[in-house]
Amino acid sequence: MVLITEDMVRRRAEHNNCEILSLEEVSLHQQDIEKIEHIDKWCRDLKILYLQNNLIPRIENVYRLKKLEYLNLALNNVELIENLEGCESLQKLDLTVNFVGQLSSVESLKHNILLRELFLVGNPCTEFEGYRQYVVASLPQLKYLDGKEIGRSERIRARQGLDEVRRRIRQQEQDYLRKRASEKEEAQREGGEAQRGPKRESRSSAKAKNPGFDGRWYTDIKNTIPVPEENNEIQGRDEKEKTSCLSSEDQEREFWEKPCAYTPESRLEAHRHLDEKKKAKERKTVKTPKAPRTLITPNGRVMNVNEPKLDFNLTEDGDNNTIVLDLEVYRHMDTSLMDVDVQPTYARVTVKGKIFQLVLPAEVRPDSSTAKRSQITGHLVLTMPRAQGEIKMTTPRPPKVSQSSHTPEEKTRKRLEVDPSKHSGVDLANIVTRENRAGEQTSFYDNFVDNPDVPPLM
Repeated sequence: MVLITEDMVRRRAEHNNCEILSLEEVSLHQQDIEKIEHIDKWCRDLKILYLQNNLIPRIENVYRLKKLEYLNLALNNVELIENLEGCESLQKLDLTVNFVGQLSSVESLKHNILLRELFLVGNPCTEFEGYRQYVVASLPQLKYLDGKEIGRSERIRARQGLDEVRRRIRQQEQDYLRKRASEKEEAQREGGEAQRGPKRESRSSAKAKNPGFDGRWYTDIKNTIPVPEENNEIQGRDEKEKTSCLSSEDQEREFWEKPCAYTPESRLEAHRHLDEKKKAKERKTVKTPKAPRTLITPNGRVMNVNEPKLDFNLTEDGDNNTIVLDLEVYRHMDTSLMDVDVQPTYARVTVKGKIFQLVLPAEVRPDSSTAKRSQITGHLVLTMPRAQGEIKMTTPRPPKVSQSSHTPEEKTRKRLEVDPSKHSGVDLANIVTRENRAGEQTSFYDNFVDNPDVPPLM
């Protein structure tokens, strides 16, 4: 059952800054409302009230609305016109497609002297003989009935023979009320059976199915159950299986194709059936929440993640010893929707709640990193300097191969740039001889020139 709440009224008072005390018009149509309440206390200045296409069975709680001019209750379950005497300013009343069967209840509108339009199309009372004549004669203030203007001549004719018309209307009302009473009893009976479910078998009927309780003799001890009873049980079992095997589409078709009278009960049943179907569909379509994405595994491994599915370019600037990440974010997206987090081993960018995370090829310094947005392309550029002490990988150079064919003695003279005439042949011979004993092709002086950091040989 849907109730009229203060929040519901405020949400429909946007044109009045959500203030309901001074509200003059409110629309509460198609809300499955089953009772009119609270409006006469919250909205005393109300002039127009839309309540069409709901499940309201009775007109009530509107007598405080002294300024109400238009009340729309079309497509509801109203069966009686009542409780409108306090609506002194009422000019238009719409009861199209309801269940008003007591036509004499329109006489309660005599007190609404400003009433000019009345709509009763689609109600059972419109099928009564003398319907229009009776309404026109009973409500002299009316100018339009069911959208048709009431002329002066029609009003004069309606007053003639009014007593006879009123008598026929009363008789037709009694017939209709008896019919409605039987419809209500049938609806209650069907509702009770639906709640109780399948009938239980009485003890006497259960005994009658057993052999020896039906007053007959059974000479065949092997067949203790009569054949007809067995067939009945099998047929009943088959029917239950067929009923249980009906698909949802078959049940839906059976519900709508089942003949029934158009009554407030049947309309309410159809509405509840649609409501249950809608809720069942919503339960099926409810998506289970996704498990949070793993960004870092329990053993500390950082994962690469690209939830926003953005293109990127990761480069290394060897001259400046930095790592540059160019992330192609949306060009016209506000920068406030992005969040950047740089760690020594990875970089994380949150774009509109979606995470982009990338493992870096080397350790960087987060405190010296910068994030800039390109004014032309809108790309986000992260510049991350390498950490101090990080070994920079370089391509090893191949060793130079000497093509000189000088002997060790000549090479020594060339390195030292000495004049052989100033040194004795014994000294040079001793140097060469000592280096040759070590099994190497070059002299000590040659090693000294190539590697100046090597300490001199003592």
